[in-house]
Amino acid sequence: MTKTRILNPTRFPPPKSLRSGGGGGGGGHASFMEQLLLHCATAIDSNDAALSHQILWVLNNIAPQDGDSSTKRLTSAFVRALLSRAVTKSPTLFSTVFQPPATELHRFSVVELAGFVDLTPWHRFGYIAANAAILTAVEGYSTVHIVDLSLTHCMQIPTLIDAMASKLNKPPLLKLTVVSSSTFPPFINVSYEELGSKLVNFATTRNIEMEFSIIPSTHSDGFSSLLQQLRIYPFSFNEALVVNCHMMLRYIPDETLTPSSSSLSLRNIFLKQLRSLNPTIVTLIEEDADLTSEDLVSRLRSAFNYFWIPFDTTDTFVSEKRRWYEAEISWKIENVVAKEGAERVERTETKRRWIERMREAEFGGVRVKEEAVADLKAMLEEHGVGWGMKKDDDDESLVLTWKGHSVVFATVWVPV
Repeated sequence: MTKTRILNPTRFPPPKSLRSGGGGGGGGHASFMEQLLLHCATAIDSNDAALSHQILWVLNNIAPQDGDSSTKRLTSAFVRALLSRAVTKSPTLFSTVFQPPATELHRFSVVELAGFVDLTPWHRFGYIAANAAILTAVEGYSTVHIVDLSLTHCMQIPTLIDAMASKLNKPPLLKLTVVSSSTFPPFINVSYEELGSKLVNFATTRNIEMEFSIIPSTHSDGFSSLLQQLRIYPFSFNEALVVNCHMMLRYIPDETLTPSSSSLSLRNIFLKQLRSLNPTIVTLIEEDADLTSEDLVSRLRSAFNYFWIPFDTTDTFVSEKRRWYEAEISWKIENVVAKEGAERVERTETKRRWIERMREAEFGGVRVKEEAVADLKAMLEEHGVGWGMKKDDDDESLVLTWKGHSVVFATVWVPV
């Protein structure tokens, strides 16, 4: 009987910090992990089962799922993603590989989710920047129609309602339109009908009349049914149209799914059709990374050099909340690494690319007011050392940073 030859794992000696059991997440440590992951990805896509098994054995031993450092837990998430890809791509070659179960994604109550998004500035940064811009844009309108394309299930809206009630001279009629619940984490344990009822009741306590609408629509076709409904929507006199895009546009398929023609990009089509509606203001908040490459090794490298950030930011959290947070990031990692085609929905683009798209669609950037910048700085001071912000005068954007690395960008747009 022919047996698969298992190569000597000492061919990949770990750095001293790992050999001695150190749990630090230093640069050499992370670089070593990254190189092993890249070698493993190459071996898997080359159907080199022996080398893949060897590297996976090494990684499993030095980066367990419950590792004592964020770098080890990050690496473990990538190992699981590579295992998933290997088993899917070559089930015969990798039939004997043990694939540890994924950490179950938590389904949040509304109160839990509100607390969850407050753990870090990841989402709050965009909320504050967008809400400030929206308040300025809708001053004087009797009706404000907000289309909320948000990953976090309207968690931004209560603060906006509060601000409308306290800062606008005359609170408007507020119409909130959302698309049916997304298939991406975070997940909630209530229906959108119940969520809408809670928001309407909250608005009533702030003396704001509010209407809540749900439109069945999906990212996979560029939210075409949403755009169609907005085209036939009967706008009233003195009504503002606000489109709030908070970490959702990255799920619209990009050009790599239609390689024959960039003109068929659903992202560009969505933005151009949005422009044709002549919105009062569009806010675009996204993660600043490039996860669109069709080459696995390039994509894995970009993902590793971005997703270390959320793991690092939560290293001091209590265990339950950290598990919730890291489980969501691990879901993203598995989607980026293990999936292909339409199943690979995590297709984040850089700030530069999104700005190019917005300008091509005939939107112009608007600077966020200094009052909002001051609010952002105050919010960052509430969180741990390491968070920061930078302003880019060339494109009027604000960028959330962690230890100097770009994390999330916030931009505001109007038709030109």
